[in-house]
Amino acid sequence: MSHDEYLIEDDAGVKRVVQEARRVAVLGIKTEDHSAQPAYYVPEYLAKAGVDVVPVPVYYPDAKVILGKPVYRKLVDIPGDIDLVDVFRRPGDIDQHVDDIIAKKPKAVWFQSGIRNDDAARKLAAAGIRVVQDRCLMVDHRRYSGR
Repeated sequence: MSHDEYLIEDDAGVKRVVQEARRVAVLGIKTEDHSAQPAYYVPEYLAKAGVDVVPVPVYYPDAKVILGKPVYRKLVDIPGDIDLVDVFRRPGDIDQHVDDIIAKKPKAVWFQSGIRNDDAARKLAAAGIRVVQDRCLMVDHRRYSGR
């Protein structure tokens, strides 16, 4: 595969990423106090749909558990494999997480709706990680998961 093939923009590629995402780390997840925000209700939806959600908040240093799951501060600290990293960060804030994402080596990374960072996407693709940008995982999960 060339690096460009890791930059997923077609529906077939998006469907494959969604269907393979059984364990999802959510980078930038919010706490229950922010339940009206996508960075909480999207992972909540995924958890209710049977996805193993691993919370990785950027803020909320006192949070130890979100969605009933233990919180991790870095992706590399999560035991076991991760299928997908769902990113809720501003585009300019993603660069600081690229090395952590590459070190964890998930199968794919998903930048939520409105989030696009082509430089970070190219670095992740060069590391063999598939990247979806500017799409809502909840919408595409409902469309492609078969649930």
